[in-house]
Amino acid sequence: MQLFYNSEISTKTQQINFDKNESRHIVKVLRKKENDILYITNGKEWLFLAKITLASDKNCVAEIVEKQQKTKPWNYKLHIAIAPTKNNDRFEWFLEKATEIGIDEITPIICQNSERKNVKIERLEKIIQSAMKQSLKFTLPKLNPVIEFNNFINLNLAGKLCIAHCKDENKVNLKTVIQPTENVTILIGPEGDFSSEEIKKSIEKNFTPISLGESRLRTETAGIVATQSILFINE
Repeated sequence: MQLFYNSEISTKTQQINFDKNESRHIVKVLRKKENDILYITNGKEWLFLAKITLASDKNCVAEIVEKQQKTKPWNYKLHIAIAPTKNNDRFEWFLEKATEIGIDEITPIICQNSERKNVKIERLEKIIQSAMKQSLKFTLPKLNPVIEFNNFINLNLAGKLCIAHCKDENKVNLKTVIQPTENVTILIGPEGDFSSEEIKKSIEKNFTPISLGESRLRTETAGIVATQSILFINE
């Protein structure tokens, strides 16, 4: 299945007009013709089947002929707040793989030891969209704007709160504190780890210090391990 994404489609939509770039991709690259069926998601747990009525490489038009609700296959909400890596490619890799595995919300956080403090949200959104389509998922993870660590931990966050850090302090294994179907938010620090002050502040805000195993992990690897661990706990 070749999956397309269009955030503006709703269950009331009857016809889709693709922009010039998508029209060219559909007609010239994929060689789709009139009456061919396209599969489209709005990233909100819906799949739409649309029949091409005008196969123009400048303005492809399709009529929705069927809609299917596609409830996400996991029954929990996972929110990972993670420091952008110095190497932007590594952060993009995390976004791609976490989306493929299954995640609901991602927040880039700026910490005391952060080496990267700016990200291109539009580019990151496209990476997440592409990963959703590639992995045939119908729920688009929410990507929040960049936020300072101190501001983030002061938000009204629901569910189990965890912070993964590398310091030799009292920590518990992630799998021992998470119950199946439980909503969870996990903090992942930068290459230089969270500062002692940040760890202390997070604990005061009811974050539980956790371990993701014996190995010392890169930021993006820790994010993936956390995402996959929550999936395993819920299987």
